[in-house]
Amino acid sequence: MAADVNDLHLLIVDDDERIRGLLQKFLARNGFWVSAARDAAHARRLLSGLDFDLIVLDVMMPGEDGISFARSLRAERATPILLLTAKGETSDRIAGLEAGADDYLSKPFEPKELLLRINAILRRAPPAPPAEAPPKVITLGPVRYDLERGEMWRGDDLVRLTATEAQLMRIFSARPGAPISRGELVEELGRDKAGEAPQDRAVDVQITRLRRKIEDDPRQPRYLQTVRGSGYMLAPD
Repeated sequence: MAADVNDLHLLIVDDDERIRGLLQKFLARNGFWVSAARDAAHARRLLSGLDFDLIVLDVMMPGEDGISFARSLRAERATPILLLTAKGETSDRIAGLEAGADDYLSKPFEPKELLLRINAILRRAPPAPPAEAPPKVITLGPVRYDLERGEMWRGDDLVRLTATEAQLMRIFSARPGAPISRGELVEELGRDKAGEAPQDRAVDVQITRLRRKIEDDPRQPRYLQTVRGSGYMLAPD
């Protein structure tokens, strides 16, 4: 039986922020859990702590290109790879497939075709072994966050969270180790609020307040980090 789409986690790797955002929103609307990386180095950091069911990988990236990255990935893991590129020549398609990619899609493309190709790859992929249950508690130094109860504890003391702080923790704990942009946070927070949507500056203020409850030194955050150019990231122990 095919896996439930809602249980599948995809990784988008593309240096174009606009394309990353569009693909992330499109695939999320189609039921996938989606993380995004801006280059191979960023993707490696995500892969060091998370397992993915499929990687959508752009070929033309600064630094390590997609074909080289696909080759190194294939040497260490069997995760399906779909390459994206502006090039459409036969030699480039062959190079991508020889690097270990499962399929190859040339830009520009229709999002519907990308979705069809992803689903086709996933149907062909062998079923993954049962994964360990995700942790129910995230550890942030002396602080513990209970995902099911939405409670934060420091030792035996319950840390009181405002409604916005609690929502931020739910957002970050669902994607540990993945940067989340201010825009995404504004959008997520706005879903649960009536009236005027929060703005970027308001999000920054809420992050500062949340850090005071998590970090030993909020001015040099260890667990709720600022990722330059990408937003914020929760980095649990």
